[in-house]
Amino acid sequence: MGRGIIFFLMFVTVDVVFGNVPSNCLHCICVVETGCRMPHSGSGPYSHCVMDVGSYSCGPYQIKNAYWQDARLKGGSLMGDWLKCTADWQCSANAVQGYMARYATSGRIGRNPTCEDFARIHNGGPNGFKNPATLSYWLKVKNCLGRQEINGIDPVKSQLLEKEKNYTGNL
Repeated sequence: MGRGIIFFLMFVTVDVVFGNVPSNCLHCICVVETGCRMPHSGSGPYSHCVMDVGSYSCGPYQIKNAYWQDARLKGGSLMGDWLKCTADWQCSANAVQGYMARYATSGRIGRNPTCEDFARIHNGGPNGFKNPATLSYWLKVKNCLGRQEINGIDPVKSQLLEKEKNYTGNL
């Protein structure tokens, strides 16, 4: 009687909420991009996307495929699919965090990154933090941050309430 040994290998990917972009900064990037709403234009796989400079930008953070690919290098699997990830609130936020974990580092920019650095890199790519063309984007994010401070808004709580309102039609 022969003995057989069966080995099972399991590869598990886990998407983890992480990152060094503070919630208020992340929220304001979302506000500037889409009013922090999931875009919806028709049906099909690109219904949460808009055409932007010759390619699609998708989800509440307006993430392009190349951005998502870069984000995966530090952000994990990110659902394994750009369109699925950008249609999901948490995965979209994780993609931004992954992108920043790769590019918004003190080693790359020469100091601890600030919300300005995160916003400008999100808008202008890996070297957006030093590109003068991203200053106007930063000013929009900064304006949002100022409104939050003045109004005492908790960005995470307000985002969750907005999502609940959109799903239930109540509140």
